[in-house]
Amino acid sequence: MKLPLIGVSALSALSIFVVSACVGGGNDGGGTPAETVPPSEPDNAAPSLAAAPLRGEFISRATFANPHAHIPAQCYIETSHGTQNACLFCHTDGVAELGLGNNNPHAGGNPNVGNLQAEYAFGVVNYPFTINSSVTPWINTLRPEALRNALDATGDDPARWDMQAWVREDNWSAAFAQRKGSVADWDSGTDGPFRLFPALAPADLPAQDDGFVRSATAARGLFTDAHGRNTGWRAVNFMPYGIFTPLTGSVSGIYLRLAEPFMKNAQGVFDLEIYVANLDLVERNIQDRLAGETRYLGAAAGVPIVRGQYPLGTEFAHPLHYVDVAADGTSAAPSPFPGLRARRVKEVRWMYNAREWHPEEFGLALKDESAPVYASRDQGWIENGTGWLLAGWIEDAAGRLRPQTPAELTQCVGCHSGNVRQSDIGQNAVFTSGTGNTIDATWSLPRKFAGDAGWREMDYLGYRADATAAASSTPGTLATPEPHNRKLGKGEFRVFLDYVVGASLYGDMPETIERFLAERITLAEGYAANWPQLDAAVAARDAGAIRDLQRQRQALMRAFTARGGHLAANGSLRQEIFLPSAEDALAAAARYRQVVRTQRYEFGKDVFAETPFTLRYFRTAETAYPHQDGRPYALGELITDRPINENVADFTFGIGITPTLIDEERSFGAGGSFLADYVPLLRP
Repeated sequence: MKLPLIGVSALSALSIFVVSACVGGGNDGGGTPAETVPPSEPDNAAPSLAAAPLRGEFISRATFANPHAHIPAQCYIETSHGTQNACLFCHTDGVAELGLGNNNPHAGGNPNVGNLQAEYAFGVVNYPFTINSSVTPWINTLRPEALRNALDATGDDPARWDMQAWVREDNWSAAFAQRKGSVADWDSGTDGPFRLFPALAPADLPAQDDGFVRSATAARGLFTDAHGRNTGWRAVNFMPYGIFTPLTGSVSGIYLRLAEPFMKNAQGVFDLEIYVANLDLVERNIQDRLAGETRYLGAAAGVPIVRGQYPLGTEFAHPLHYVDVAADGTSAAPSPFPGLRARRVKEVRWMYNAREWHPEEFGLALKDESAPVYASRDQGWIENGTGWLLAGWIEDAAGRLRPQTPAELTQCVGCHSGNVRQSDIGQNAVFTSGTGNTIDATWSLPRKFAGDAGWREMDYLGYRADATAAASSTPGTLATPEPHNRKLGKGEFRVFLDYVVGASLYGDMPETIERFLAERITLAEGYAANWPQLDAAVAARDAGAIRDLQRQRQALMRAFTARGGHLAANGSLRQEIFLPSAEDALAAAARYRQVVRTQRYEFGKDVFAETPFTLRYFRTAETAYPHQDGRPYALGELITDRPINENVADFTFGIGITPTLIDEERSFGAGGSFLADYVPLLRP
């Protein structure tokens, strides 16, 4: 694989060098820095054009329409007086405490960050010269009617859209066709908007039963094994978070590829057995399950295993699909993909591990919140500050994939980053962000199902469509038993329901789930009360009643999951709490298409039929806060901003100061929802 340099920015003397994936360098990451000249092509490399270095530029986030795109919309919700804690799944100290590829404790482990479960303490960019981050920027999510007004201005009418036909169109293949160069190379070497597009052909998908992607086209295979021409890519099947699930309208496919030395034996010959063994080492390293191994195998025997980190040259490809309830992998007619993954993709995302990262060197230091991003304006990539190149392609107004802008890519850095000493990446600071739950900036492999069950296409808990299901009914069934959280010793989705009391990280509860819970949680079934509805209290703008009802709902939900009420007879999740109806899935796709048509990605990709109540103000008098200009909030009002520290002398000047009402001292048994050390690892 050729490894061109990332060159010097036109705006600065900083050079970010890609580290070669060759072995034997002897450094901690197993690579040799390619610092002054591009490495030579191997003898067997396909002919290619001379590759110009990847060149980005430093871009101030103050120039973006949304300068705080790294803070997701989910972070702006209320916690229903501390009964709904979606925060803990990102803002945790647990992974950093393990020293497992994370140095970003968010639940009090770093006093310079504070406890982001307990306080809306968002950092700021160039404050007071740029709007502060406590002003909600996610207008599409907060005000769906504003998005519809923008759509109306285009003259388009959603009533004319055939959304089923839309989600069953292929927009991935045309984008892949624009990638030039050899599929053996992570960098095609040809300047243009698709230079770094993943070298994963959708025509070669789905993966075979062992998870490997093999191709009928000779040019797309790196080597031939007993089953065909192997592309090096392998599918990953993992337990989803409450972010990309069928109910949120977006579902993932994940594919992983290591550099060629990890595919070869000690004689330098491609060897599937060696590659499988190295992939297993990567998995067990990221999941903290190694048994004393210290180095990789075969031609990569000179590469040391770095705790909680991927070897240099690792790639991830992440197609993010629309939801199609007919897609279960049994028929290519609706879609070739399983797991409700529609043929049409919303995005194709990519990561490449280009440079060493030393998380232990940061300690509990401060980082520059106003640092610029380092990105390309036309090739769709950004540097995350901790060694990874992130890239993405998203739909243009007509539904074709285009490279994402630096402003759009900053959203990626928000979830896939960490902390770094600025001297590690040059004299100038580069913006970093990240969360406390990732392992080496990744979300999927840590939650991969162990062994062969996790080396297959992402199937969303073994989904199977029911062709007889009505459009308004649950569309199918699930087959994969609920995995258990290793640290907490109970079902992973149960943990989510117990703490969030909702279907997603917005804390929302779709009407279909409300009906299901109302049928199941009743006095007649031995519960302390019937499942209470919030509608009347919300309509009455009664904050005290909402608080009391939410406390009751939390207690009832915990009693429900303790009984296993969220599980089907086969141990998998009840489909009613995980799957949308066909009608709801298409309605969600139509709402998202409004964002596509207007290209308003900077203002939110999650669009609800109406604003979730968790984004409305329902504080009681003793927990009240005003607008930043001092005006009191009316009950039920949309939360557009929260107070900030206005003391210029403080280093927290401009940062939010509003408590979330999540009580750090209240135990789980007493109705508390604080959890400082969540770790996203599953029991094997």
